[in-house]
Amino acid sequence: MARAIELLARTLALLGGLVLVALTVITCVSIAGRAMISLGLGPVPGDFELVEAGVAFAIFAFLPWCQLNRGHATVDLFTSFLSERTNRWIDLVSEIVMAVIIVVLTWKLKDGMFDKMRYHETTFILQFPVWWAYAASLVAAVVACIIALWMVYVRVMEVRTGKSDFGPGLGVHH
Repeated sequence: MARAIELLARTLALLGGLVLVALTVITCVSIAGRAMISLGLGPVPGDFELVEAGVAFAIFAFLPWCQLNRGHATVDLFTSFLSERTNRWIDLVSEIVMAVIIVVLTWKLKDGMFDKMRYHETTFILQFPVWWAYAASLVAAVVACIIALWMVYVRVMEVRTGKSDFGPGLGVHH
């Protein structure tokens, strides 16, 4: 199960990275086009709409990998003096809080997507439905929920056993 979870998070993060590369290319082409208006070229129509939608997806696509690898910002100034057992409990509580936050974000993202669908909102220039970006982000957010719940399980097992049996990249301490 751990390997499947890791593969899911890694695949989504790579997809998010590919989207960012594509957005970078679009942005560069658009800027170059603006610089060459005198030659008959121009900016990519709707470039900022594409960047907005793509970056939203990429953020949610990176969230599962970040959660799996404990990549969120931590401050261990005070906890470094505590026992391993106490730190495992703190990690468990932190993981539960993060899971709740991710689930709530996903829920509200779903609500926002349905609102955009209901009102048939489209982007200004390209006129593509705004809910498409919400839907892509929602898929990534659902994966983030799965990973967050897995990480709660990992932390519960660490508290129960007093050790981590999970290999590198699967939620161990860095």
